Amino acid sequence: MTHTFILASASPRRRQLLAEAGYSFEVDPSDLIESEPLAGVAPAEYAADLAWRKARAVADRRKTGLILAADTVCAVGAEILNKPIDRDDAERMIRLQEGHDTEVITGLCLYRADRPEWLGAVEISVVRFRPLSDSERRSYLDSGRWEGKSGGYGVQDHDPFVTVAGGSFSNVVGLPMERLAELLAAHPNFMK
Repeated sequence: MTHTFILASASPRRRQLLAEAGYSFEVDPSDLIESEPLAGVAPAEYAADLAWRKARAVADRRKTGLILAADTVCAVGAEILNKPIDRDDAERMIRLQEGHDTEVITGLCLYRADRPEWLGAVEISVVRFRPLSDSERRSYLDSGRWEGKSGGYGVQDHDPFVTVAGGSFSNVVGLPMERLAELLAAHPNFMK
């Protein structure tokens, strides 16, 4: 790949996806405090805004470079599920999703720090979440695998109760690689 990014994220999953796709990048997390969404804000709007704010924070600090930022949330209907704050919050999220399809929404932002100009996109995938028995739920919550994961689960961890029912697998992991490639291909002058 000819593009070198400054990844505005500390996510090991995003780093792995970029590395596996052959992109060159360095990591400079935005350290943006992710505020809870305001009432009535659509999940896609919320994810896109957070991605833009993360990219802008790094661009303001760096002054040059191509910043890549993303933010992934889960949504059941209009309810946005961020990363659980504790075990009780993880249980609430898991119970809310059980037996339902959950949307996994990633806002993606490419930001040119030196101009400043930016491109954005939103990718939506669907995850099917099967009902859990009380012992399965308790075992999962006790494992701590829900920590740091939007919606309280990670499809990349092969959690047996979730399957990608539609859309991009990499989006569910946290970075829609197909959409990133489309943005880069559709806007070659943006990269110069």
